[in-house]
Amino acid sequence: MAILLVGLFLILMFIGVPIAFVIGIVALLGIFGMPYTPEATVPMKMVNGLDSFVLLAIPLFILAANLMNSGKISEKLIDFAMSIVGPIRGALAHANILVSMMFAGVSGAAQADAAGMGKILIPSMVKKGYDKETAVAVTAASSTIGVVIPPSIPMIIFAGLTNASIGALFLGGIVPGILIGLGMMLFVYFIAIKRNYPKEKRVPIKRIAKLFLESLPALFTPIIIIGGIISGFFTATEAAAVASVYTLLISMFYYKTLKLNDLPKIIMDTLALSSLSLFALATASALGELMSYYQLGAIAQDFFVNNVGSSWIFILIVILFFLFIGTFMDAIPAMILFVPMILPTAIEFGIEPVQLGLIIVITLAIGLATPPYGLVLLLSAKIGNLSIERSFVAVLPYLAIILVILLLIAFLPGLAFAIPKWLNPSLFG
Repeated sequence: MAILLVGLFLILMFIGVPIAFVIGIVALLGIFGMPYTPEATVPMKMVNGLDSFVLLAIPLFILAANLMNSGKISEKLIDFAMSIVGPIRGALAHANILVSMMFAGVSGAAQADAAGMGKILIPSMVKKGYDKETAVAVTAASSTIGVVIPPSIPMIIFAGLTNASIGALFLGGIVPGILIGLGMMLFVYFIAIKRNYPKEKRVPIKRIAKLFLESLPALFTPIIIIGGIISGFFTATEAAAVASVYTLLISMFYYKTLKLNDLPKIIMDTLALSSLSLFALATASALGELMSYYQLGAIAQDFFVNNVGSSWIFILIVILFFLFIGTFMDAIPAMILFVPMILPTAIEFGIEPVQLGLIIVITLAIGLATPPYGLVLLLSAKIGNLSIERSFVAVLPYLAIILVILLLIAFLPGLAFAIPKWLNPSLFG
């Protein structure tokens, strides 16, 4: 039976059925084939999989990102970023990455970044003389930083699965996210010189200061979110609600770029985007019941304990596995399905859940820009009117940079956690 289910899973994936429906169909048929199991198990597990207060953070963070995009706050951040990097060759590409790092501190989702920023920056880059490959690749690759720099929706899901500290995961994502962004900017600098990409005139200090003050309310959003969570003032879900309300208020009353009649469309867009992740999560919860029946977690633990001699080999296997899974599955169902299977083994090897979470989240971030799933790559390629094949070739050097930072974090965890442990050692006790 198990072999038939695996075969069905692969066939459905091959013919292009959306992953959430693939998971749901396999879960439905598999559980129906289990003896003494009522048919109501599937819907019950799907409902129970969504019955979590922490999951409210997903639509709320997406709502905050959509409010920023619709309120044209993103454009303020772009102007501020351009004033900083303008004199550097390849300025618009640098600004693209820098804004993604800023936007990551609000949304927690790479898709919102790629959709919102891509619509503005990809056409602007092409108009300025950048080739489409660079415009699409920079946008897609930098959007993945959205799930590394806190807040991060995949980190919230991982914390819910493992009881790891959300505050520790958020703090741990800051340094890798910044390193990934700086690595991409360094690469952009070299190709900009080689291809003679344009640079802008130096902006006077007074102008930079003015743009900074205009952007300050938006830049203050991640400080509210992260500061509130790590101080224990509010939970991740409450932080998402605060971020949404705060973004709504500054868009309507400070920047005055958002009107009440804009809200229905923003809410519908938020629900549409959130439903993709939440439905996949629900079906993954049902499939998790099937995997428990076949004791796949125990089988995996026995295999690793008996055949893998050291923690670093185990970490490499985890990275390779999630690199593969991320090519055709979203981060949320991938973690729901497989984190419970590998967590006991990780603990057995002495790997802290927070470190494991950071490794998995960064690995799955790479999957956001790799076909056939590669949602941010698909979005960016569509905006840039470029084929997926050419887009993927162009994004490969940027993915290599993420992979290098990932390996550093995996084998030198102090690089990510030294500053967070200094800031708040209680989160890592």
